[in-house]
Amino acid sequence: MLRSLVFGCLIIALVSIAGPVEAQRGGGPLPAGEGRELVEAACTQCHGTGQIVGSAGYDEVGWRDLIDTMMELPDDEAAVVTRYLASHFPETTERRPVLLEGPEMVRITEWIVPTLGQRSRDAAEAPDGSIWWTGMWASLAGRLDPETGEMREYQLPQEARPHTIVPHEDGSIWYTGNSNTTVGRLDPETGEITEYPTRARDPHSAVFHPNGMFYFTAQQAAMLGRLDPETGELTEIDTEPRPYGIQVDAEGTVWIAYNGTNKIGALDPETMEVRYYEVPNSDSRIRRLGIASDGTIWYGNSTMGRIGHLDPETGTIREWPSPSGPDSHPYALAVVDDVVWYNESRQRPDTLVRFDPETEEFQSWPIPSGIGIVRNFWVTRDGNLLIHQTSSNRVGVVEIGARQTVSRR
Repeated sequence: MLRSLVFGCLIIALVSIAGPVEAQRGGGPLPAGEGRELVEAACTQCHGTGQIVGSAGYDEVGWRDLIDTMMELPDDEAAVVTRYLASHFPETTERRPVLLEGPEMVRITEWIVPTLGQRSRDAAEAPDGSIWWTGMWASLAGRLDPETGEMREYQLPQEARPHTIVPHEDGSIWYTGNSNTTVGRLDPETGEITEYPTRARDPHSAVFHPNGMFYFTAQQAAMLGRLDPETGELTEIDTEPRPYGIQVDAEGTVWIAYNGTNKIGALDPETMEVRYYEVPNSDSRIRRLGIASDGTIWYGNSTMGRIGHLDPETGTIREWPSPSGPDSHPYALAVVDDVVWYNESRQRPDTLVRFDPETEEFQSWPIPSGIGIVRNFWVTRDGNLLIHQTSSNRVGVVEIGARQTVSRR
């Protein structure tokens, strides 16, 4: 498979630069040692040294595996980089997950996407069964045929930096332009792109409603939006800080997770009015949520290391501690057949967790390429989960009820 680089993310000519290099996106100089200049020149073209210093650390095999998903280096230079990183940032154990056995079986299959360093995310299933994703840092949309492994990438406007992708039933692909204040529509047949400018500066997560409208959150702008794809009419409202995940229940209510306050919102799709439910503890923050068949809401309380349940009828809220503890940072979350699935995003490896509300028991698995972060789930028509690893440029599928756990890269 041809694998390219993002915007010249790796520029070999830069490896001759001498002296400490401050990270472009945060962090300070790396420790002295053979390979430091090479690491700084290559890695800080895309991210800051803070992501290296703050990592869980890996052995040489782990660092080489991660590097190979981000950039293409000659073997001799890759060996120098790997030795340097493994020597100064070795594998640590404090972020190891607590893994629990249980009755369920899963099979996890993953693919590395063609353009390295793109930060693949928010995999979604189209009506034809293909898997789509956004390459946020490369401003692209990708399509995967899960049967053949064949992939194709579509270039979006360079400044779009799409956060989320949502396939439409008519075959079009919609995305949120997180950096160019737009909602976009891609026609995969022609490659034509239509953009809808928004007042919100950072359209984030999105969902299509049964009424045909496209609803989205804008985290930094603290806004919610509704776009009519037929007319292009856009309605936007101010809301509580940092709206994040978004889902629609069977009655048509649009549910919003808030990552800037301890609240969950219920948006009326017609009036755009929001009813807020306050989650206990003012430090609670929620990124994603899921909806059970009875209309109740499940959520991940990322800052408290818990998952929670809201009954909108009574306002009753109950929470359970995640197996790996208060720093496990639950992130992506989905409900499949009234069973809750989520990941512990701060653990290394990143961990897939199952919670059965009937028994109140947890079960968990290490994600094979779990050196990145799963930031969102998509439930397929077959009741499986689509996942991704932003740091290691992978998309994948979790087959629930499979007989074995495997990985294909």
